[in-house]
Amino acid sequence: MVYSLVVGVAVGLSAGYIGSIMVLEKMALVGDALSHVALPGIAIGLLLNFNPFVGAFAFLFISAVIIWQLQRVTKLSFETLVGAVFTLALAIGILLVPQTDLLEVLFGDITKVDLIDAMAAIVVSIAVIVLTRAIYRKIVLSLISEELAASKGINVARTNLLFLLLVSLTVAIGIMITGTLLVGFLVVTPAAAARIVSGNLSRYVKLSAAFGVIASVAGILLSDLFNILPGPLVVFSGVAIFAAVIIVRWRMKFTF
Repeated sequence: MVYSLVVGVAVGLSAGYIGSIMVLEKMALVGDALSHVALPGIAIGLLLNFNPFVGAFAFLFISAVIIWQLQRVTKLSFETLVGAVFTLALAIGILLVPQTDLLEVLFGDITKVDLIDAMAAIVVSIAVIVLTRAIYRKIVLSLISEELAASKGINVARTNLLFLLLVSLTVAIGIMITGTLLVGFLVVTPAAAARIVSGNLSRYVKLSAAFGVIASVAGILLSDLFNILPGPLVVFSGVAIFAAVIIVRWRMKFTF
């Protein structure tokens, strides 16, 4: 249970943090679509008897590089390119994943994490937050206007590739908690809730990360309490936060 909570805190923190960019720049569906792209990698890991999360990240890494290159060539948005491949990856993954493991892969099973998984989640989370913080303003500026970013000396192509790889890392570790079908939630709902009640960028980023941690931990605790898969409960916890934020915002609006 301790390892599960450690992973939950690490994943919630990094997913909420990087999700703040994705919601801010209307890229929320990229995280959800990339989670489906990871499914064939998980399937290969299960079939060849190595850590499926290593397979997930390897497949996400390769897919991110391919999508980045296609974006440079075609000038299509990341949402369009990711959306064009995620259903194919989902179909291939479902066909390859052994039926006995399919439910766990799709919806997650945090009870199977061990010390190595927990340490990996901590390292990945720290790396994602540090690197995202280092390029945060560059990413936002390049997403607003590539020409303006280039005029400021920003290497837009390299920044976009690093951003995609950071999202891929977050999705890969998030799969441990929510599975491939629901991991997109972790980079969307906490950030969306934070956006509603944040008056500035600094508060928005901090609240997004905090809401991600609360949703993950609450879902894991409820999963242990009711002995069911954690993925749906993490989603329910996040939706409860989102609903509470809307109610608070609504009451503040009518109060003032």
